Amino acid sequence: MTAIRAIPLHGMPLFETGMALAREICAAIDRAGEVLGGDDVIVVAQKIVSKAEGRTIDLSSVTPGDEAHRIAVETAREPQMVQLILDESEELLRTTPAAIIARHRTGHVLANAGIDASNVEGGESGTVLLWPRDPDASARAIRADIVALTGLNPAVVIADSMGRAWRVGTVGTAIGCAGLTVVDDKRGTGVDLFGRTLQATQIAVADSVAALASLAMGESDEGTPAALVRGVGAWVRDDDGPGAASGLRPIAQDMFR
Repeated sequence: MTAIRAIPLHGMPLFETGMALAREICAAIDRAGEVLGGDDVIVVAQKIVSKAEGRTIDLSSVTPGDEAHRIAVETAREPQMVQLILDESEELLRTTPAAIIARHRTGHVLANAGIDASNVEGGESGTVLLWPRDPDASARAIRADIVALTGLNPAVVIADSMGRAWRVGTVGTAIGCAGLTVVDDKRGTGVDLFGRTLQATQIAVADSVAALASLAMGESDEGTPAALVRGVGAWVRDDDGPGAASGLRPIAQDMFR
């Protein structure tokens, strides 16, 4: 097994609608003194993807409906915020003052449908940021732009911080993916140290890469929204692959419903 490392990409700008992510990522790799390789993985924070795609919205522009008003009272939230969560979700699984747990329309389950005001200009006065409409499509587009700029075909992962049902704290998670095996299924093919065939092992490769990169990037005021991950080339693929959505557990197998 080769060493795996994550290199934070410093000096990137504050992103606005329409800015070219791939160009800024490549410039940051150059500034870091690194040479991009085709078996590298570029991990990008969800926030800069959403900003570049114009996914900011002012709560004052949102008109809440009756359901939003009802849930807002139950959860001590602004009705406009609740309405956005409803708009971005397939269903709400839990509504509590601590968090509204939603199944986002992409299928991911997380708090408040991923809507956030941290590290968002105007967040203190009601501007919030939504997820990209299709994070897997966003990852594919960034990858294609990098290929056009460099002739190289690294994998791209879009990461956001999520909580987990069994644990305290958040961890970087892949919400969009292009060119990386999302889940490496070892069932029936791999063996343990004693030669026994593995029966249940499925490695969450994209999530593991996102978690590693998120530690290097930071979660607060570091201003480092991308990282270069090396040493996972065995899972980098030529095609874009099925995307991060392929790593979601089917609803029929959801043991928490």
